[in-house]
Amino acid sequence: MRVFVAGAGGVIGRPLVRQLIDAGHDVTATTRSPEKADALRRLGVDALVVDGLDAAGLTRAVVESAPDAIVHQMTVLAGKPDLRRFDRWFATTNALRTMGTDILLAAAQEAEVERFVAQSYTGWTNPRTGGMVKTEADGLDPEPVRAQRESLAAIRHVEETVPAASPTGIVLRYGNFYGPGASDSLVELIRKRRFPVIGDGAGVWSWIHVDDAAAAAVAALERGSGGAYNVTDDEPAPVSEWLPYLAEAVGAKAPMRVPTWVARLVAGPVAVRWMTEGRGSSNAKAKRELEWRPRWPSWREGFREGLAIPAPRPVARARAR
Repeated sequence: MRVFVAGAGGVIGRPLVRQLIDAGHDVTATTRSPEKADALRRLGVDALVVDGLDAAGLTRAVVESAPDAIVHQMTVLAGKPDLRRFDRWFATTNALRTMGTDILLAAAQEAEVERFVAQSYTGWTNPRTGGMVKTEADGLDPEPVRAQRESLAAIRHVEETVPAASPTGIVLRYGNFYGPGASDSLVELIRKRRFPVIGDGAGVWSWIHVDDAAAAAVAALERGSGGAYNVTDDEPAPVSEWLPYLAEAVGAKAPMRVPTWVARLVAGPVAVRWMTEGRGSSNAKAKRELEWRPRWPSWREGFREGLAIPAPRPVARARAR
């Protein structure tokens, strides 16, 4: 296929481009950064510098490349993590998930592209009642923390508009990323003992290595039908289990433990709820319908062997159109 990857310079976009080339697809990639565009060209793809909120520029790029499929991986997180002001921290990503998605869907319609794959998220978005592991059928949290309402609304927009726009409109709900470029800041916080276990640490998280996330996008392009898929590893786990394990795996001291009331004062309600009430996500649908299996089925092996930057790979050239 001729695949148009919007947001190819990010932690998922880069491995996705490599895997698409390896699978024999012809790739046009966009990024906001000229430096990242140069790096993408060295992989052997057509790389364009386009802002995801530039309707005219993005539409022109889609129409001129005439793709068979579009992959929406556009996100931007600027500055240090700010859980207290979560929506402000995610403001640009929220715009890309709303306006950016609408721009790409309109461009797809103009270019007569039906196959469309978009990035979403699963984790703090899950309902916090009932079982500790949720499926796609469980929907989204009906009562998010005030600081996350805009971010959840943006995710809901992606998940409602993409499947509605096309029978082959697919949403990939990625779990929490780790791997090269995706978990460096988390590891740094853990080494500085600035990422504690809050309360009982009973909140369940689901993880996914960036290479496995990219592989799921390739599988969705090639075999997926419309709808949402959770893209996570096989082992949802409580914070009290995975956080000390990760600290040990990276040679850090055991994380501190902070009472819930202290954490609520210092870190705010987003951190407390995520650490103590979070729900994990089942990957059964993606494994069954996409015929996809994570290379790292558990964060246990992934944290020990999959955090480092992989060895350089030979430059592959995309097929000429």
